Amino acid sequence: MLNANETLKAIQAMEKLIPDPKSDLAFEDPFQLLVAVILSAQTTDKAVNQIMPALMAKYPTAEALSQAQTKDIEALIRTIGLYRNKAKYLKAMATDLVEKFSGQVPDNRQDLESLAGVGRKTANVVLSLAFNQPAFAVDTHVERISKRLRMVPQDATPRQIERIMTEKLPEAWWSKAHLLMVLFGRYYSKANSSQCAELLGIEDMVERTSLD
Repeated sequence: MLNANETLKAIQAMEKLIPDPKSDLAFEDPFQLLVAVILSAQTTDKAVNQIMPALMAKYPTAEALSQAQTKDIEALIRTIGLYRNKAKYLKAMATDLVEKFSGQVPDNRQDLESLAGVGRKTANVVLSLAFNQPAFAVDTHVERISKRLRMVPQDATPRQIERIMTEKLPEAWWSKAHLLMVLFGRYYSKANSSQCAELLGIEDMVERTSLD
């Protein structure tokens, strides 16, 4: 497994490929980001971006979304996967925002995770992108890349991956590392780990750790 210095070196190699990493999700405020992240589960960011303008035009605030009929939300998001469940989550999340936080998205993990449909990954994304707080979210891209490049054990769970990566990386790198790994996994990751490592120029380092 890569040590802390090697892990940071791999992330820095990704930064050379992607010097200005930004989320592919389009949003204008914390509420829009929260909605978009909930919608993005098992769906592409591109698909989410296509439905967000109409959804936000009709329900621009938590108050408006909390009063919506579930079937009306479904009609606006039916082009993405799991749209029925996501419509229920969105309405419940918006209701929680109104009842617990006066319609405002909270800026701390405990309160974010108290919202319907919001787990640790979603909370980390919102903390990082909306509130510029150091956080490391683990999605399918991050899990795949971290295991391919031997940054974490092959059987690590998402929570374990988050713990290991935040222990290895300086706090100032957490949010950027998440974005870099997502974008590297989405646009550069090849069929196997050796190709990923070769692209980053760290194949010898990864090969050595694979023999440990």
